[in-house]
Amino acid sequence: MRENTLKSAWLRGENTVGLWLSLSDPLMARRLAHTGADYVCIDMQHGTADYAQALAMLMAMEGAPATPIVRVPWNEPGIIGRVLDAGAMGVIIPMVNSVKEAEAAVASCNYPPLGSRSNGPIVAAGALGPNYGAPDTNDQIVCIPMIETVEALNVVEDIAKVPGVDAFYVGPADMSRSIGIPPSLEQMDQRFLDASTRIINAAKANGIAAGIHSTPKMSADRLAFGFQMVTVTSDLQSAELLSTSAVAAAKAGTSLDQSASGY
Repeated sequence: MRENTLKSAWLRGENTVGLWLSLSDPLMARRLAHTGADYVCIDMQHGTADYAQALAMLMAMEGAPATPIVRVPWNEPGIIGRVLDAGAMGVIIPMVNSVKEAEAAVASCNYPPLGSRSNGPIVAAGALGPNYGAPDTNDQIVCIPMIETVEALNVVEDIAKVPGVDAFYVGPADMSRSIGIPPSLEQMDQRFLDASTRIINAAKANGIAAGIHSTPKMSADRLAFGFQMVTVTSDLQSAELLSTSAVAAAKAGTSLDQSASGY
């Protein structure tokens, strides 16, 4: 089976950066999976992709260097199993607030004996290697619960100890709301930073990675702060930022330090 290079990097203690797919375009998925990002995540929770579109996007990313992962709509075994069968090598699971919920997420991501995932890798068996489903398949799938509420924060040390959890992923906006401060992807309120420190420390103490959703402006700071998995930007965000800058530069009679070929 294909090596999960994202997980391998974490186990070596390396930082990783990724990209986010809020839209549902397979061509965009393929292009971004070849940018040098360590992972590309399809967002089925707040993004526009349904299952059929996510399937097409995963197939478009087949063979690309970036590890394909999916944020599912909820902690539910049916959709988790389906995106893994479609070729995802990791799953981000939203609103995991307890040990029991983390254990359920792990069970959905893994074949027995670690989990209860049903066998039927309709796309993954071809896309990720002929021995997909062998005993070591679980080792190449990452289970990433989101820690984004005070409820989860209060038991984060216990969630980090759940066997099969490979990383945490912080949603800054939801965590901010839960703490009682205005939501922001670039949150720097001390209460948020204190929560982040607790999450990072819990992850490090148990040999797993701590991740966070970020922006181009904040990504280097988030890595320096101790996050090992940082989503730098999304397809929608980067298109808007570059397009706005390009239009403004052209109107001002200047040029951007950017070049491109083709379409």
